[in-house]
Amino acid sequence: MPKRKKTGSSYIPKKKVSSGIRSHIFTAIQQEGKNASLSTIFPKLIKQFGQEEIILALNSLDKQGKIQISKSGGLRITSDNELVADAQTVNSHAKKHTSEKREFKRDGNFLYGKVDLTKGGAAFVAVDGLEKDVYISHKHVRTAMQGDEVKIRITVHGRRPEGEIVQIVKRSQDTFSGKIEVLDKFAFFVADDRKMSTDVFVPLNMLNGAKHNQRVIVRVTEWNTGTKNPLGEVLEVIQNRNSSDFDMKQILFTNGFSIDFPRAVYDELAPYTDEIPAAEVKKRLDLRAINTFTIDPVDAKDFDDAISVQQMKNGHYEIGVHIADVSHFVREGSALDKEAERRATSVYLPDRVCPMLPEKLSNQLCSLRPKEDKLTFSTIFEFDQSLNIVNYTIAKTIIHSKRRFTYEEAQEVLETGSGDFVDELGLLHSISKKMRAQRMKDGAIAFEKAEVRFKLDETGKPLGIVLKIRKDAHLLVEDFMLLANETVAKFGAKLKVGKHKVPFVYRVHDAPDPAKLEQFSAIAARFGYHIKFDKPENAAPILNALLKKVEGRPEQNVLETMAIRSMSKAAYTTTNIGHYGLAMKHYTHFTSPIRRYPDVLAHRILFEMQSGSDKIIDKDELETRCKNSSFMERKAMEAEREATKYKQIEFLQDKIGEEFAGIITGVISRGIFVEMDENKCEGMVSTELLGNEDFTYDEKMVRLTGIRSGKRYQIGEPVKVRILNADIELRRIDLELAEDDTTKR
Repeated sequence: MPKRKKTGSSYIPKKKVSSGIRSHIFTAIQQEGKNASLSTIFPKLIKQFGQEEIILALNSLDKQGKIQISKSGGLRITSDNELVADAQTVNSHAKKHTSEKREFKRDGNFLYGKVDLTKGGAAFVAVDGLEKDVYISHKHVRTAMQGDEVKIRITVHGRRPEGEIVQIVKRSQDTFSGKIEVLDKFAFFVADDRKMSTDVFVPLNMLNGAKHNQRVIVRVTEWNTGTKNPLGEVLEVIQNRNSSDFDMKQILFTNGFSIDFPRAVYDELAPYTDEIPAAEVKKRLDLRAINTFTIDPVDAKDFDDAISVQQMKNGHYEIGVHIADVSHFVREGSALDKEAERRATSVYLPDRVCPMLPEKLSNQLCSLRPKEDKLTFSTIFEFDQSLNIVNYTIAKTIIHSKRRFTYEEAQEVLETGSGDFVDELGLLHSISKKMRAQRMKDGAIAFEKAEVRFKLDETGKPLGIVLKIRKDAHLLVEDFMLLANETVAKFGAKLKVGKHKVPFVYRVHDAPDPAKLEQFSAIAARFGYHIKFDKPENAAPILNALLKKVEGRPEQNVLETMAIRSMSKAAYTTTNIGHYGLAMKHYTHFTSPIRRYPDVLAHRILFEMQSGSDKIIDKDELETRCKNSSFMERKAMEAEREATKYKQIEFLQDKIGEEFAGIITGVISRGIFVEMDENKCEGMVSTELLGNEDFTYDEKMVRLTGIRSGKRYQIGEPVKVRILNADIELRRIDLELAEDDTTKR
């Protein structure tokens, strides 16, 4: 559906309706029968007629009483046999074209992939098994948007394959902001996002109080694949366009995350209560009498892991890692499951969480809250007195957490040697240190990059920026989660039904790219650290030694960031290649099913096999779910980075003109990026502000060099900058150098 031209408060033109379009309208209504609606007939008409012409005809026929348009957008023919007869002629023409489409589909040369749109409206589709992405010209993109999963046909083979999109298989985004235009019988929604190439029908009974020309947030509830005619509902009327609250929501839904759950999810969730049936308790290992507690951030509400400690009769120690049994509530194929799979992950923005599961599950039924019985899936380890593992059990359990620690509270117990569960925490701390030392010895990489957090007021406005430093309490929890994940992965790798291997979900991490390591070596050398990587497989000890040397030094943050960038990206897959960064041959995600869908999949597979089921999940189907989880994980990271940038801009808006010491963290042909030491905010100094001269950009060495002066600007060099602008709309922090002589030549 092409974008309409705005004509004031109404977009219906004053012109005569042709009899041809009226015939087509009647044909379309006849073909759809009881299912006829604005959303089902518009795709049939838009191929031959303009949107304004269609709207004019529909309104005209409705006023003449020849058709009826219900408040929900339904359509019914009321009279005029002549028009119905004319429609039969059009119908035969339509059948001819339908036949041609079926013939085309027998080509068989179809592939599947995800869309990456360009600014010009063309697209590239990444297809598994193809070395290069497939180029799709603007005219063949159809209605595809960023991240959509599509079916394509290759039309040109060669160095750069070209093709066309023939079907939208799965939409990456269903929520948009924009303006609502309300007519007598229905409404149209016009999205702000230019990637949304069509308007959305909104039935009057789905307006939720929205008025004509108001700005709203709309969710598409029905979008027939391959058509240009979505149907939607208003979720929220936007009262304040410039509010931070709206912008945070927009960051979420433009990255493909819904800000609310479908009604079917809430309907399915309604019968669930906190009560645990006695029959369910009997099926599980009852661990409620054992000392159990949680350790989480101070503002956490979804506690998905707990730890228990008890000494056994043989003098050994039993340590339990207990994980919320989400799969007990989220049954495969249910509305809850489909929505959780679609989201794949929770998203953590500075001022809110967009959860994978509804709050009733994430914060109540599944959350391992203190003083409550909870259903869990546990890995239980037996350690001897030398703190070595001699046995383990994986089982469905029921627990009762006796204490909720914040990280700060647990840290205080460790540091003072007094407080609740002091002996238990001391034992866990000793075991975790031993496991961590062994992991480092095996070749794990110790990334300890500090996390930037915002102090916010009640409206979400940032008042300050603090660095979250991980201490022993954080590491203790992490070490036991890593142990549980590795143990479950090893167990999952051995699962079989008869002679058939059961596919499993792995979290994998490949060795780093040699070229990226070479570039990192060059950057480290600028700080006086001369390192050399002979093989990517042997990079871990060299990186660990360097990261230890820079700890507490001004260059620590930039070198840790660059080291992380030199690594491969972790992903979910059914093909196990091990986890390079953790130096583990088997690794999965099992310990956070409230916020990660792959963990739910791992739980299900384990339970199926432990229950004696002979059902083997299809490996291709599982791999598709893994790929979607990896993709949505990347989208969540993009949303989190964008939201962090937004809050940084908000924080700096009243600091225009102030000067800060910083360090160059990035260089591109258009300028340099500088992170300010005091607040960790990053802005850009354009080449136009680097001096009255042109610059050459060295991509390999990542630096700019002035053609006339020879001045060099490269990663890691200290500079002093002045804040010129902090633009919320453009999401930009503009800087200028405060002193030229601070930059090294």
